[in-house]
Amino acid sequence: MSDSLVGKVDSTQPMLLEATDLRYDFDKDIISASGSVEIYFDDYTLRADRVEYDRKDGRLFAYGHIRMTEPDGNLIQAESLELSDDFANGFIKALEIDTPQFTRLTAESGTRENNNLTTLENGAYSVYTQKPALWRIKAAKIVHNEQEQTIYFRRPSLEFFGSSIATVPSFTIADPSVKRKSGFLTPSFIYRSRIGYGLSIPYYWDLNPHYGLTTTLTPVSEQGALLSANWRQNLEGGNYTLSMGGIRQAQQEKFSGSSGEELGRFIVNTTGSFDLTDRWQAGWNLTLATDRAFREDYSFADFGSAQETSEIYLSGQSERNRFQGNIYAFQISQEDNENSTEPTNPTAPFSPVDDDLQKKQPVVHPVIDHTYFFAPPIWGGELAYTGNFTSLTRSETDAFSYNDVNRFRGVEGTFTRLSTDLSWRRTFIDPIGQVFTPFAYANSSLYFLGSADDDVEALTDDAVVFRGMPAIGLEYKYPILAGFDGGHQIIEPIAQIIARPNEAHIGELPNEDAQSMVYDASTLFEWDKFSGFDRDEGGVRANFGIQYRLQFDQGAFASATFGSSYQIAGRNSYATPDILDATGDSGLETDLSDYVASFYFDTNAGARIGTTARFDESDFSVQRAEVNASARYGPLSGVLSYAYLAARPDAGIDEDRQEVVGSANLNIVDDWRLFGSLRYDIENEDVVQNLLGLGYDDEGLSLAVSYAEDRSRDDGEPVEQIFYLRVGLRTIGDTDISTSD
Repeated sequence: MSDSLVGKVDSTQPMLLEATDLRYDFDKDIISASGSVEIYFDDYTLRADRVEYDRKDGRLFAYGHIRMTEPDGNLIQAESLELSDDFANGFIKALEIDTPQFTRLTAESGTRENNNLTTLENGAYSVYTQKPALWRIKAAKIVHNEQEQTIYFRRPSLEFFGSSIATVPSFTIADPSVKRKSGFLTPSFIYRSRIGYGLSIPYYWDLNPHYGLTTTLTPVSEQGALLSANWRQNLEGGNYTLSMGGIRQAQQEKFSGSSGEELGRFIVNTTGSFDLTDRWQAGWNLTLATDRAFREDYSFADFGSAQETSEIYLSGQSERNRFQGNIYAFQISQEDNENSTEPTNPTAPFSPVDDDLQKKQPVVHPVIDHTYFFAPPIWGGELAYTGNFTSLTRSETDAFSYNDVNRFRGVEGTFTRLSTDLSWRRTFIDPIGQVFTPFAYANSSLYFLGSADDDVEALTDDAVVFRGMPAIGLEYKYPILAGFDGGHQIIEPIAQIIARPNEAHIGELPNEDAQSMVYDASTLFEWDKFSGFDRDEGGVRANFGIQYRLQFDQGAFASATFGSSYQIAGRNSYATPDILDATGDSGLETDLSDYVASFYFDTNAGARIGTTARFDESDFSVQRAEVNASARYGPLSGVLSYAYLAARPDAGIDEDRQEVVGSANLNIVDDWRLFGSLRYDIENEDVVQNLLGLGYDDEGLSLAVSYAEDRSRDDGEPVEQIFYLRVGLRTIGDTDISTSD
């Protein structure tokens, strides 16, 4: 509401007046205009039924259907208006002010003093949209201080749907045109069983156009007061943040049995992002906390971008070059588990009694990836180079034992690996459309092995180990296009053969980045299906399958892939376990692999479904399956996901796992919606998470109320019950109310 009612004008500017009738009273020195009066003066526009200008007293009077547009875009509508000729003072009756920020002020009367203060009597503040606002603030007096860019409300009451729900002596907001201003922000109400009731009171300090500070005090009934602060600063070429929070818990025994039972708890997070040149960027996201559960226990607070992974990065990219360097450290939130046979929280018989998962997390210092594509073409094909340098240190071996066999996710000590991958490919298409792509690659890795845990007997005793893997191969495709009335279809048989020697040093080297082994239709035609550089696929292998695409002219389409893989000769890398044996049930451990398939269908009308599955090569039983579907029909929209994983006895997982996750949103009427979600463990017949809520959203008001239950946190605590209420008033702020038991 800047410059409301009247504003600063240049009195030397001429005034243009248009009217049906214009008169001048020489005796009283008054100019009168009537009949569709329009006045244009220094970017102001005034329309009224009648206007009088008293030249002797320097006063301007307007009457009837007044519409006054100010230079900043405000539109004032009133029945009568009185202004001084310098526009510094004025009085208006029965007014309505609409601002460019879509806020509206109405009042019985208003005055302007000293070209700064605008005072409205018996006024109301709201937003305006295409329909009536559902909330407003009524006040006996509303004062806009133009210099301070602040609006003061005296004896205000907040009204929802025409009924008053709260009245306070006074409160203040920034002018809606102001983007940054010091002051209190909207408070949040919280309740959690272990911390009690609380009220978060944030205050923003606008210290400079380039930096600012938000401090938040949250007194809670059971634990004392949580204090948090967030600093943000923009610098030339980038920005950085510093966030922290801490509390001295009054009843830390309420967190007994978890990692949050310390008396004093705090967290610090800092982020940064800077453009070094137009191609190079550097930054960081670092988090340090007293314990792994602090962020979860006090998740209602703003701790910046705090997360489990801390990193420092340097990246660069050009048309043919890409460089990425990272340093990582991890502070996990998972609780320790005393069950030594549980693979998800592993221990081994030789591990310390007070097994601590945090000690098993490595510090990566650093991991560097570099990719380069050569130009011009080499031997008519594309030559590419990929390099990786990884060095890490772990203070304690990460292991678990199953059926008296020890498995190792990580080994104590320092390990460094330098890897290179040089690859070449070229594509030929013959006259009948057959596509031949010969390719070759050579991988090499040089390991520097520091002191290792003596209990990991499989590891080599050599301090330096070299491993290489050359390969040549050929890919064949024959896409067959068939048209029909309304669309076309493409049937494409694909076959690959790759020849290479056996993988060397299997089980004698650490495996840090090739532990994730997911064999499905998306990796069927990968030259090497391992996820990282610590394993190399060896032997002679053939990949074969068929791809199909059905395309309709209206936009709908379907695609499908089906295929398998066969170890023709040499040692099957997936059947030979390393120190973790991540490939034991990969589906590739037999000569003829499991069959993989995928299917995707998009109606181009709001409904789509995608599936992927892996079937046993001997009896075609399902080993892994995922289904993801989404649809919209009228006011109803939803998403449904299903996942199935067969038992993995070799990894200590003796039961099948099935889970379904779904969410839905129903637009009831106008801007009202009903929403909910469910996560269900089919095998254990257990609801893991559920939520049901009601929401309202328009251009001026956002309202959501929901109830949720969460059983996913395995820390011995009862089911967490969360009640959540969010109220968002545009230009005023958001208020959150969250309760948890």
